[in-house]
Amino acid sequence: MKTRFSSKSDIFNVAVTIIAAAVSVVMVIYGVLTLGIRESWPELVLNVFYIASLVMMWMYFFKGPITTKQFNYWCTLNIGATVLLRDILFAPKLESFPVHLVCLTLSVALLIMLTYFYARKDWKTYSKANLWMICIVDMLIALLYNIIILREPADQYTTYLMVEIWIRPTITYGLVACYVKEKED
Repeated sequence: MKTRFSSKSDIFNVAVTIIAAAVSVVMVIYGVLTLGIRESWPELVLNVFYIASLVMMWMYFFKGPITTKQFNYWCTLNIGATVLLRDILFAPKLESFPVHLVCLTLSVALLIMLTYFYARKDWKTYSKANLWMICIVDMLIALLYNIIILREPADQYTTYLMVEIWIRPTITYGLVACYVKEKED
């Protein structure tokens, strides 16, 4: 099978994302088995978007039946949907209101950056620094959530949440790495 990328660093970027996907699926199964479907259903919904992004990454990486424009459109849409669902519409309740506002502000900024990237007619003009800012903002959101989780007493949800929070930034990292390396078809 022929791959779209040939350098080891590009392959590493995709491999990191695929490993994160495997961890995500295992954690969702763990969550359903230990916490029950009533507690873990939001993550199941989000994982549908994550898995769709990963399947598209896989097809894109192995030069499947997906063009660069289709890849950019659908992956940006999937990540935007997860930001909207997890961080804006159904934002977790945080004990610290200022941290909650910062997370909400960063989530809205991330959604705006994704919308701006998606809306570009000539997406190649979007700079690499702008693309990496998408990933950095997503990682900042996850870091803030992790800090809040670590400040609270540990319980059965702690491990589950700490792993699941980092899945989207890892997928965003893989998507941005693909965006940065590929030229328009």
